[in-house]
Amino acid sequence: MSTRTALTVQDLREAPKVLLHDHLDGGLRPRTVVELAESTGYEGLPTTDVAELGRWFQSAANSGSLESYLETFTHTCGVLQTEDALIRVAAECVEDLADDGVVYAEVRYAPELFTEGGLSLDQVIKAVQAGFTEGERRAEAKGKRIRTGTLLCAMRQHARAAGIAELAVRYRDAGVVGFDIAGPEAGFPPTRNLDAFEYMRVNNAHFTIHAGEAFGLASIWEAIQHCGAERLGHGVRIVDDIKTSADGEVQLGRLAAYVRDRRIPLEICPSSNVQTGAAASIAEHPIGLLAKLRFRVTVNTDNRLMSGCSVSSEFAALSEAFGFGWADVQWFTINAMKSAFIDFDQRLDLINNVIKPGYAALV
Repeated sequence: MSTRTALTVQDLREAPKVLLHDHLDGGLRPRTVVELAESTGYEGLPTTDVAELGRWFQSAANSGSLESYLETFTHTCGVLQTEDALIRVAAECVEDLADDGVVYAEVRYAPELFTEGGLSLDQVIKAVQAGFTEGERRAEAKGKRIRTGTLLCAMRQHARAAGIAELAVRYRDAGVVGFDIAGPEAGFPPTRNLDAFEYMRVNNAHFTIHAGEAFGLASIWEAIQHCGAERLGHGVRIVDDIKTSADGEVQLGRLAAYVRDRRIPLEICPSSNVQTGAAASIAEHPIGLLAKLRFRVTVNTDNRLMSGCSVSSEFAALSEAFGFGWADVQWFTINAMKSAFIDFDQRLDLINNVIKPGYAALV
């Protein structure tokens, strides 16, 4: 890896980037949360001061526990119960990502979380897609190119995965590119949703699985070997199957070797991993070792509001911690583009005509 001077956030905002793991309800602007709470009548925000609210979300997420981290979504989901709110937030999401230099993003959400106000699942999906389209239009008007794909999530603690998988297939020609399960890993193994994953496979559809974040190797093994996951949401605990001796020799266990050999992408979210206790700090994050060993590592945000991050800030933190330079950032970015759920020709077009020329102009 490079040891050049650390890249800054401003440097990195100019680089074309690819994002595979970003939650719609974890990326709201604090001002939008306040304004939507007022317009929808949502009560319960800890504060209506925009700056204080932003700090509260980050502080509340810094619990060291995935379960506590997930509690912050009570408020973001609470203000996302109308079509207008969903359209607004989806459009702002795309705008914010484009402003950060993201050229392709897969943004995920669980439609079932936005039906408490009476919306149907179909209404939720159509509203979000309308917002993404509007966001892409606004970005283009500012001279920025971005394409957005949608991942529909099922909450693993509920029993609706099969229905959400069916929706992912139904809307795959309308912007939905894949399926996922999210929520607490402990006590809710991915094999609870085998029928959903089987449905996706027989319909030649794509899916990723949150695994190896709050739970260990068993979660990763089930996601890959029983469920057939194409990518691992986080997957950071694969490091538990890697041993490093005192003299620096590295030995991969059979699962880690399988993940690397099969080039199974890891959707790693560094700041979020630290917040939920999956990593002790950015400097001690396993991504340094995993990148050195050439796993198919990608860099992601998870929840931009809760982590107070962007793709650029994540790369800047990693550059400072591990000495990553432009060649490394390009490598992570191409890893992500190769792993995206759009078709091969579209991935190749972005790699050859957007990403590589973009980095060539920066070096």
